[in-house]
Amino acid sequence: MDVNAAVAAAAAIAGVLTGVIAMLAFRWSEREQKRPTRTSLHTDPVLPPGVDTVLSVLRSSAVVLDEADAVVKASSAAYALGLVRGGKLAVEPMLQMARDTRRDGEIRQVELDLPRRGTGRGEALAVSARVAPLGSRLVLLLVEDLTEARRIEAVRRDFVANVSHELKTPVGALSLLSEAVMDAADDPEAVERFAGRMQIEATRLTNLVQELIDLSRVQNDDPLEDAEPVRVDELVAEAIDRCRHQAGTKQITMAAGGTADLQIWGNRGQLAAALGNLVENAVNYSPARTRVGIAARKVPAPGGDLIEVAVTDQGIGISEKDRERIFERFYRVDPARSRHTGGTGLGLAIVKHVAASHGGEVTVWSSEGQGSTFTLRLPEAGVARDRATDHTSGLADDVDTGQPDGTTTVTSPTTSPYESLSAPEVLP
Repeated sequence: MDVNAAVAAAAAIAGVLTGVIAMLAFRWSEREQKRPTRTSLHTDPVLPPGVDTVLSVLRSSAVVLDEADAVVKASSAAYALGLVRGGKLAVEPMLQMARDTRRDGEIRQVELDLPRRGTGRGEALAVSARVAPLGSRLVLLLVEDLTEARRIEAVRRDFVANVSHELKTPVGALSLLSEAVMDAADDPEAVERFAGRMQIEATRLTNLVQELIDLSRVQNDDPLEDAEPVRVDELVAEAIDRCRHQAGTKQITMAAGGTADLQIWGNRGQLAAALGNLVENAVNYSPARTRVGIAARKVPAPGGDLIEVAVTDQGIGISEKDRERIFERFYRVDPARSRHTGGTGLGLAIVKHVAASHGGEVTVWSSEGQGSTFTLRLPEAGVARDRATDHTSGLADDVDTGQPDGTTTVTSPTTSPYESLSAPEVLP
């Protein structure tokens, strides 16, 4: 009897202890659930139904604040921009907007320039912030990054200004010359002289419009849609034939050499225009009775063999400060000389975009007083088309400077990298 009583007492005590432990575990679980974590900042249940889903698909950075200015939810983009730090909104003007909106319920919007995270250069991040009430206790902040949009707008504005200026010069000259022709109607010699000048300005205007069209085409078209194997020696022959008259007038010798039977994969028209621009520049900027050489060779590369086509002149050369900008649109090393030779300032920009769209690059070596060497480096025809396609996908339309990443290289050795090539064949 005593044994049964003892067993019953022990069972009762065990039951009581089990109940106490279960109650303590339940209380501990509730306390842990109420403790704030970084995850709870994103998924707090106080958000109205459906808001979390809507915010997750917005392109703008989203932050939801409660009545204590604590972050209830923040998108990953908000953290990336540095808007939220340590569970708090880190931008004071936005925080003040949220407080004002919570007080009066009005929707507010403002554009701000924020310091860019992770850089010590003081670059500003342009954003547009919009604050609106979300229910009775929450405030929604939507922030959109306007930096790229502002940059593109500035680029387009500068481009239009440059085009307008370049077009205005020959158009204005034609207007003045036409008036001069009318005033000199009784002087045949003056009429002939003014008419000749009008032809020069009309040609310059035509060339400028055509190069604007060409630049727009190489930027917007995919050259690989009509790509084909293109023989390098045929491109060189076309470029030399294009500049034969100018070279003959200045008694400049044009020569071609290097490795024969090379082929490039790409759009024949664009490749011919790019190489032709390089040869034409070499002739225009070379003194009389000098030499322009075009050489081609195959070079090994990690992703497949490349074809290098170099155009070397014995001209005035390019200074170091100008080498950094010669591929910009409308930039001229010597504006007076460029206008004298009919240059538009777009030729090298076209070369750069053609090289980039074909998965290659253009490099320049130059030394003042010694000449320059421009080198097109493009994938060989046997290299997979994917290489050029992948390279084109990373091309930004840097219409401001015309220098997409990785497509323009400036080198400055003491001698031209192509001086050691075998003597090219001199062409008539």
